[in-house]
Amino acid sequence: MFTVTLLTSPANPTLDGAMVDALRNAWGGSDALWLAPDEAAEFQVAAIPGNRWDVWADLQSTQTDLIVQRTENRRKKMLLADMDSTMIEQECIDELAVEAGVGPRVADITKRAMNGALDFEEALTERVGLLKGLPETVIAKVLAERITLMPGGPALVATMKAQGGYAALVSGGFTAFTAHIAATLGFDENRANTLLVQDGKLTGAPGLPILGQAAKVQALEDVTGKLGITEADVIAVGDGANDLGMLGRAGTGVALHAKPSVQEKCDIRINHGDLTGLLYLQGYAKNEFITPDLGA
Repeated sequence: MFTVTLLTSPANPTLDGAMVDALRNAWGGSDALWLAPDEAAEFQVAAIPGNRWDVWADLQSTQTDLIVQRTENRRKKMLLADMDSTMIEQECIDELAVEAGVGPRVADITKRAMNGALDFEEALTERVGLLKGLPETVIAKVLAERITLMPGGPALVATMKAQGGYAALVSGGFTAFTAHIAATLGFDENRANTLLVQDGKLTGAPGLPILGQAAKVQALEDVTGKLGITEADVIAVGDGANDLGMLGRAGTGVALHAKPSVQEKCDIRINHGDLTGLLYLQGYAKNEFITPDLGA
């Protein structure tokens, strides 16, 4: 069996019940189960519909996400998440670059690297080089003033952990940021690159080896091995080209508001929902979500 999930933005829930019923009837699906009124619904079908992507494209114009996945083993034991533009709304290196006065130049490199047009390691080395001489104290300033959590992230992590899940944050960004975000959201561990510092200033070089796509796959292998679970037990989420390895290996790989080249390679795409979409994909209803109070 396969589960069809339909999602809209929680900030603007406009899922049309008549459309859900029409699609269910057209695909010979089971009765629709509403996971959240006007926001998320699902039904089961016996096989993947042949016109899935045509329907997906039509629904994108109504700001509705459509996902079809195997029903078996939907509820996962582990979350493996990218950080930049996934668990947070920004790219941390771009925000540091703004403080260094090289924002547009670095943002352009980031955009091309995340879309797979540039080698990740070379692009990271070039961008970090442009930060040379930036005071280390700027990192705390950026975290406090420029970094915001992606909507739905606190509920995603808290709900999965309440069900015994494990959460790992893996980033091509930097430990100075992942450590803070991991602690804030309750991740069990985090892995990222390091920014080298000398005399209180960034040296313009990253620590080696640079963690890119292969390192994220390695994290998937390491953590599942440590926990005694399989890759099929993992839901992974990311948005950039360096996430493709882990998205392809995980049992459920979710491209969240992803770059075009990444979407093309992923069957599960969330463009309009937020991170709570990963809970709906696992069959959680909204009244099962745990939303922690993270304070001011």
